[in-house]
Amino acid sequence: MECRAGCGACCIAPSITSVIPGMPFGKPAGVRCAQLSDDNRCLLFGDPRRPLVCIALRPSGEMCGDSSAAAMVYLTQLEERTRP
Repeated sequence: MECRAGCGACCIAPSITSVIPGMPFGKPAGVRCAQLSDDNRCLLFGDPRRPLVCIALRPSGEMCGDSSAAAMVYLTQLEERTRP
């Protein structure tokens, strides 16, 4: 499956604890990644500085749903269920 153009849910909903260029302490859940462009595209896609968690997160029908809003709900719920 390919990412939905302009979605960006996976760059907003989850927390990221590793270093991201522009975010040396990672990012909290619900905060836009500094590397998310204005049109919701990853500016680090294919860049070796991209966090491993981002590389490992692959789009799927279950995660992405039928809209960006559905993806945001799914990823927000996943974040809440996996919070330490």
